[in-house]
Amino acid sequence: MHRFAFVIHPLSAKRDVARKYPFVKLLPESWVEWGLRHKSPMMVSRITGVRSITGAEAEGWFVGCPLTPKLLASLPLEEVYRKIVDTVKIAEDLGAGIVGLGAHTSVVGDGGVTIAERSRIAVTTGNSFTVATGIEGSIKAAEIMGIDPSNAHAAVVGAAGSIGWTCSQVLADTCAALTMVDLSHERLEELVTKLEGSRANVSVTTDIGSGIRDADIVITVSSAVDAIIEPHFIKRGAVVCDIARPRDVSVRVVQERDDVLVIEGGVVEVPGDVNFNFDFGFPPKTAYACMSETMILALEGRYENFTLGKNVSLEQVNEISRLAAKHGFKLAGFRSFEKAVTNEQIERIRKNAGR
Repeated sequence: MHRFAFVIHPLSAKRDVARKYPFVKLLPESWVEWGLRHKSPMMVSRITGVRSITGAEAEGWFVGCPLTPKLLASLPLEEVYRKIVDTVKIAEDLGAGIVGLGAHTSVVGDGGVTIAERSRIAVTTGNSFTVATGIEGSIKAAEIMGIDPSNAHAAVVGAAGSIGWTCSQVLADTCAALTMVDLSHERLEELVTKLEGSRANVSVTTDIGSGIRDADIVITVSSAVDAIIEPHFIKRGAVVCDIARPRDVSVRVVQERDDVLVIEGGVVEVPGDVNFNFDFGFPPKTAYACMSETMILALEGRYENFTLGKNVSLEQVNEISRLAAKHGFKLAGFRSFEKAVTNEQIERIRKNAGR
């Protein structure tokens, strides 16, 4: 039996904590934040029933780091590292061979490198499979919306970053046109030369509005701290996949544009009869891609650091995609702003877009 663990943390001081402790709804948020800062990590639930189509089996645990995104971003980095390492220590003691860093614990500081150096078990951020499912989800969503990816104009916002560059390489060989958007024009021009000979007609810009205005498929992965994609930037009938955290896409897009499809990447179907024994808002037997990467590596018996730091290579994306297919993990649906996107919603958006 292979064993893994996955680090989770509250996204909201009051909302998420109140699920377990309802009385915190009555307290000021600053009090709840103070309490979380001084709370110890804990084992949250045991995960059972993960079974590969190869017959391999795995069990795991959710281990809880009690820091919110606000605390992870504002506390001294060394204090944050200690709290995450203490959380990983629980996974070690439970017998996990690999641990995945969930949500903001995967991006704080150096993206898991220091955590891995201070841990006795393997660590991954899950970003390779997040990229893989983001691209796969974007292409699948485009097809559902009536867009032929091979004839489509794609755009990548944050293309000069490591994840954006990986997405750009894939889309350059998939679509007819590709616009790479980033603030670093010099870096963009450097990347253009590396895409010479690719299928797509490649262009670059530092202006987001003009860069995505004609795009049928947009993948956005910037490191902006606030939303940078507004409703009037987007082409009617387009698909926008927001991989960035914090989100690049303004919530106003889904409020004001009922003719574009915004997704956060894919919901992954986990093989076997998995029971997470914890409600993180997903349909039964499905998980985030980052969680799934951890399970895939465990089923493969690869207790090794896989995706760490700020770089995600095309080789890592291809490798985790290959292993996902081998073990039976597959895309099961879409999410947008932490809610499932239904087929009825997609059909309505498609109709509003005139497709």
